[in-house]
Amino acid sequence: MPTADELISPDSIRGLTAVLRRTSPTASRWRTVAGSAATLGPLSLSRRARAVGEALLADIGHDYTRLAHATRAALTSDDLTGWMVWPLTEAVAAAATTSSTDADFDDGLDLLARLTPRLTAEFALRTFLDADLPRTLATAAAWTASPDPAVRRLASEGTRPKLPWARQVPELTRNPAATLPLLDRLHTDTSDTVRRSVANHLNDISRLDPDLATAQAARWANGAAPTSPALIRHAMRTLVKQGNPAALDLVGFHGGRADLTVEGPLLERTGVLLGGTLDFTARVTNISDKPVTLAIDYVVHHLKANGKQAPKVFKLAKRALSPGETTELRRGHSFRPISTRRYYPGAHAIQLQVNGHPYDKVAFALDSDQVAVDVVEEEEPSGPAGVPAGHERSRP
Repeated sequence: MPTADELISPDSIRGLTAVLRRTSPTASRWRTVAGSAATLGPLSLSRRARAVGEALLADIGHDYTRLAHATRAALTSDDLTGWMVWPLTEAVAAAATTSSTDADFDDGLDLLARLTPRLTAEFALRTFLDADLPRTLATAAAWTASPDPAVRRLASEGTRPKLPWARQVPELTRNPAATLPLLDRLHTDTSDTVRRSVANHLNDISRLDPDLATAQAARWANGAAPTSPALIRHAMRTLVKQGNPAALDLVGFHGGRADLTVEGPLLERTGVLLGGTLDFTARVTNISDKPVTLAIDYVVHHLKANGKQAPKVFKLAKRALSPGETTELRRGHSFRPISTRRYYPGAHAIQLQVNGHPYDKVAFALDSDQVAVDVVEEEEPSGPAGVPAGHERSRP
């Protein structure tokens, strides 16, 4: 299976070249695009997309009209699909936003809407947002009424303040409220893919302005949509891990430090080998006179290369406890090497976190006679093989 960077591959670029040569022959024969397949090796995925996009522009003399004509011709072919589409969206965005003809800006956005069902145009939309945020958001608002869920998703996903794999749009970071009208239109969408995008978008906002995000979620919670509770739970996940009281209340967790006694984590051993498992138990008792609903997590404080520890929160259990009730928990935390994050032998720590409240740390040592090994970060899954949510339908 290819790595993320290899999704835009020489084969996909050769496929794009074949589509363009068949549907829109030019004097250049798209030679620069074809040649770009040999230059991808050291480049990251997003840089590959931009490099091939620049090759497309070179072959048509950076002329938006010619590129738009070629793109619409290519759209008549079912072979225009998958990862070859991303570079084409980048070329459209670059040409449309630098054109001296004002109408090309809106035409370029129209082309993104036509291209997005073939893969996604969310990354290229960032170029339009940077160039003219109000104008682009106005078009995105119109997309929320599209009959095509891929276009409706583009309105939410492409405007996320912290869209993965994408260049950041500083104005969206400074003013996360700018996109709330889009989310209001889409949070009860009939498509699960669109609603998931809305939840991820609001989660982005929660990392910039927690009060704004929880206030928005509270308004949705007061509505009658049966899909809102699940959407809100997903949108509030970062704030729930942080113990934000408003977020915890929104997703139905109630109970604070004064209501509980927490024992643990109790370690079966104070050392674990790289590749092994740290086994621990814990007990949580409701000592109050009212029921509590608890999100019980644990935090592993990993040793970093600089000698400091960095926390990572992991889900442990959800429990509803009556007055006087105790829950007993057991977990094994794996240190099996996988990819993308480095473990360093030495002093680590683990602690429980209940409804966002951290409890005492317990030290343990990660032992190994090997060098640091890359292991996976347990991030929110977004799709198979690293494909962003909603893209799996179009994977080549």
